[in-house]
Amino acid sequence: METYWFIIVVSLCISAILKSLFTLLSSSNNTQDKLPPGPYTIPFIGSFLWLRMSFADIEPVLQRLKAKYGPLISLTIGSRPSIFVASHSLAHRALVQNGAVFSDRPKSLPTAKIFNSNQHNISSARYGPTWRLLRRNLTSEILHPSRVKSYTRARRWVLGILFQRFLDQNHAADEPANMDRTVVDHFRYAMFCLLLLMCFGDKLTERQIQEVESLLHRALLSFGRYNILNFLPRLGKILFRNQWKELLKLREDQENLLLPLIRARIEAKRQRRNETNDDDKEEEEEEEEVVAYVDTLVGLKLPDEKRELSEGEMVTLCSEFLNAGTDTTSTALQWIMANLVKYPAVQNKLYREIVEVVGPPPPLSLSSSSSSSSSGDGLKETEEVKEEDLQKIPYLKAVVLEGLRRHPPGHFVLPHSVTEAVELEGYVVPKNATVNFMVAEMGWDPKVWESPMEFRPERFLEEKMAGDNSEGQLFDVTGSKEIKMMPFGAGRRVCPGSNLALLHLEYFVANLIWHFEWRAVDGDDVDLSEKQEFTVVMKNPLRANISPRVKST
Repeated sequence: METYWFIIVVSLCISAILKSLFTLLSSSNNTQDKLPPGPYTIPFIGSFLWLRMSFADIEPVLQRLKAKYGPLISLTIGSRPSIFVASHSLAHRALVQNGAVFSDRPKSLPTAKIFNSNQHNISSARYGPTWRLLRRNLTSEILHPSRVKSYTRARRWVLGILFQRFLDQNHAADEPANMDRTVVDHFRYAMFCLLLLMCFGDKLTERQIQEVESLLHRALLSFGRYNILNFLPRLGKILFRNQWKELLKLREDQENLLLPLIRARIEAKRQRRNETNDDDKEEEEEEEEVVAYVDTLVGLKLPDEKRELSEGEMVTLCSEFLNAGTDTTSTALQWIMANLVKYPAVQNKLYREIVEVVGPPPPLSLSSSSSSSSSGDGLKETEEVKEEDLQKIPYLKAVVLEGLRRHPPGHFVLPHSVTEAVELEGYVVPKNATVNFMVAEMGWDPKVWESPMEFRPERFLEEKMAGDNSEGQLFDVTGSKEIKMMPFGAGRRVCPGSNLALLHLEYFVANLIWHFEWRAVDGDDVDLSEKQEFTVVMKNPLRANISPRVKST
């Protein structure tokens, strides 16, 4: 019996190898002489080696290849070529000037299809009607400025949770809070509280918040370990059946946790509509209730398939909303605060600018109940730097932009795909090729940025003055006219939540600096080394002494 199974497995392997060789050699004969330059890859074996590597592993290899071949490189990964772009001008030519061709997504790998509901979410959907519908729904119903404004009280509530955690730790230790390896955990928890409220419309219990956060974060961090399942997936389901079971169980746990929240929100909305009988009551509820992301998904009809979203697709879209708004923002926030700890002069300059606009900070009047997810606003309006004040603090914007340039949470944007063969810099990018844009390399290019590895926010203020744009934005982070850095991507697939992310970063940085002084732990220099998780995070998480600038009451 064992011999029988051995013969079957070997036969399948040989068949798969021969098929892959034929496919790769056929495509090689047609396009190899026109593809961007790159190292020679042994068919099948080379593809297998690349597939086993994460972007974190490939990045140093690409940096060496860039020095040899230039800013446009091709690798054979899987059955189709992968093009890597490290040039600002080429990125602008592709994503902005030729956006329609470069705005597709590659066909999802088998493991990814389980979590993106066969590409029924914004980040992975193919370029077409379904993607347009899902993106338009998010941008118009949740990310529109009026909607963002409706969550002002929610942001103040979450800021109160974060402040209370710092104050509780101060009180327990009776000394400045040494947030040993927990700063980013507090940031992530606070951001997750906010995104959960925006997603489901209600404040959840602390236990619910921790359960959802733990599961989604675990799924993000562990997903890479299942990459091997994408290599010859039919055979892999036999050879790696235990790992497939783990992966499917992870998705099942995700649905079991989020579906009750989705159903509860839908039922609560239905009951409110049924109970609203008079105009006064209806007006009162409309003033108090904000629109949740789940609300916008109910009744949404997919244009290609002429049907409403399934519950599983709602879980996928809610997970995408929570992950995209939490991990990237909390990671960026930690990098910015780490640099403000490492460079006290920058922190002091930022604090002085904030004080010039809003005055010195008042004593915080939080109680221990403010750290509970079910509490009220937590902070008084007089205890926060308000959102309208942020526009008056240009150095704050420069600090945030410099953090995103120097430490982009993602060193690559999500892979693009081209809908037709297209010329780029004299080379052919074949149809369905995967195109990757090297975000970090662009932000660190010494030809564009002077002393790029320094943390110097002033460079953005100097650029605004040099551009004679005193009435406009400090910097066009979308790259619509010119790409110098692209932490949110660029073109038609630019991150739809970029403005919300910038608001959250500016709001939290301003208030964290206004109310607290951040200092390095004695004898411990801030280590800015990196490691790859879902985002690129600090290898050694930020440790800092955090003390209130004014004693709490």
